[in-house]
Amino acid sequence: MSHRKYDFVLRHFIDPAPRWRDQRNPVPAVFLDRDGVVNEEVHYLSKIDDLALIPGTVSAIKQLNDAGIPVVIVTNQSAVARGYLSEEGLRDLHEAMIAMLARAGASVQGIYYSPYHPDGIEEYRRDSECRKPGPAMILAAAEDFAISLPDSVLIGDRINDIRAGRAAGTHAVIVRTGHGAKETTWPEAAEADFIADDLQAAVSELFARGVLAR
Repeated sequence: MSHRKYDFVLRHFIDPAPRWRDQRNPVPAVFLDRDGVVNEEVHYLSKIDDLALIPGTVSAIKQLNDAGIPVVIVTNQSAVARGYLSEEGLRDLHEAMIAMLARAGASVQGIYYSPYHPDGIEEYRRDSECRKPGPAMILAAAEDFAISLPDSVLIGDRINDIRAGRAAGTHAVIVRTGHGAKETTWPEAAEADFIADDLQAAVSELFARGVLAR
């Protein structure tokens, strides 16, 4: 098997369905930051009891699912680097999130995460191109799935999310939830295609603009 450039990027729960892997027909994907976009922002989320989906998240993801658009989470997790939880604990959080979505008939096709930070501990103490604003998590997903990056969208609540999307060649939208309550007021927010109140509003606007097709 030929070596893939982004095999070093860490992953949880990658959808094995062949329908996402037809390289003859790449499709748009929607890349979502996790904290502050999918779930409520919690300072270094480490407990399943503190995991709560932002209102409208499930319906937005289900809308994308129904349109046949793969949904991929790309998340910086410096909580691991700082010792607040282990990678096993992070996997448990992601399993719980997937179960929450599944109970409402929604799904994501994979979760890509970066556990590194320059101020982290032990082996996690380093920078990495997988950590946003680096684009490696997005590019890794494009290796795993048949994704057309120029037709895809990154939705995040931070300027670094937007820059990761731009670096990977996608559209980019910033939301006012999570850190976006502050960062959407910064001049750099103009780097996004547009600002939306939350994930549901972002998805609705992307369909309305024809960036995504139903």
